[in-house]
Amino acid sequence: MSSDATSSAALGPPVGELIPPRPTLRSLREAAKDCRACPLHRDATQTVFGEGAAHAKLVLVGEQPGDSEDRQGRPFVGPAGRLLDEALEEAGIDRGDVYITNVVKHFKFLRRGKRRIHKKPNAEEIRACRPWLESEVALVRPAIVACLGVTAAQALIARNTTISAVRGRFSRSELATWITATVHPSSILRAPDEESRRTERAAFVRDLKAIARKLTELEEDRRRGRAAAG
Repeated sequence: MSSDATSSAALGPPVGELIPPRPTLRSLREAAKDCRACPLHRDATQTVFGEGAAHAKLVLVGEQPGDSEDRQGRPFVGPAGRLLDEALEEAGIDRGDVYITNVVKHFKFLRRGKRRIHKKPNAEEIRACRPWLESEVALVRPAIVACLGVTAAQALIARNTTISAVRGRFSRSELATWITATVHPSSILRAPDEESRRTERAAFVRDLKAIARKLTELEEDRRRGRAAAG
């Protein structure tokens, strides 16, 4: 038997077979704990599912959990998560009102001594995990999905897109009323110097403020519509 066949045989059922017939966020999270649909489960500590407001108007989607997230079992709790929390607060968005998740639910990494270095998930891994994300978003029913970073943007907006092409733009989506994209907060932490980090952070906050304004506009439109109907 080839190594590829052996690898495939060691995998569990596809995600579609794990999703409960009448899912809730809680039942999805429980089902995802046993996910073996792609090879990433073998090295990761645990599945890191989304969390946040069950009926959030905004869903933030990153690439995958990092080292801290893999250890704690929660999304965006490491350095990038702390930066995100600060930026959300500055933009006037309460993290408690947001649902936060990732395209891929297991940490993919390379070992370098005692360190675990992030490695970008490939198309097959993203495709295998996508039903989890689609089920989450379908249950939350947000007004806006915001992609954090190019991996999420390519998975949810356009396969070969770049952040510069879609950043700050709102387009229609099957996932939500609107979808948009900005940088992943980890890219700000990787900026080469303090001045670059300040500049990138300010731009990130501007993107989040634009999302906050869009949410306000949508809520005002909804209220006007209800008033007119009444």
